[in-house]
Amino acid sequence: MEAFSDGVLAIIITIMVLEIKVPHGQDFEDLIPLIPVFLSYVLSFLYLGIYWNNHHHMMQTVKKVTGNILWANLHLLFWLSLVPFVTGWIGENSFAHKPMALYGFVLLMAAIAYYILQLQIIRSHGNDSVLAKAIGKDVKGKISQVLYIAGIAFSWINNWISGAIFIFVALMWLIPDNRIEKIVKEN
Repeated sequence: MEAFSDGVLAIIITIMVLEIKVPHGQDFEDLIPLIPVFLSYVLSFLYLGIYWNNHHHMMQTVKKVTGNILWANLHLLFWLSLVPFVTGWIGENSFAHKPMALYGFVLLMAAIAYYILQLQIIRSHGNDSVLAKAIGKDVKGKISQVLYIAGIAFSWINNWISGAIFIFVALMWLIPDNRIEKIVKEN
């Protein structure tokens, strides 16, 4: 399951970078219209990297894979597979309101899908499992979902505040979270 997920994420990132079109012209000024496209790519690349990293650590806790875990994992991959589309849309439209709202919705759904995957693993392995101990109350995961909802709401008011919220959530997850690594080493 982990190898399949890694492959899907690699394809998603590849599709996303292929959306960045080479400009017509040879001057650096010709790159200026690509700035929103590039910035949206960087943000989405960070998100996909964060999901890949956290997914990898979470899979270290899995001792048996059930059908529910497989479906929950596929559910997560579905939402992540939409990231190139919404990334392209916000980049091509300079972070306009409706594309930002949809971008936030996809991020929210991916976060919910990740949470569901965690729940399925914990249900399969028990409340005293390595994953259950490692994530505890998962405050950061819950705060992220609330911030995504705020980002979606702000996309209708001020798309730059919305973007700042999405950037903040990504930065929040860039801070290394070694809870799972620590618990895995102890067991």
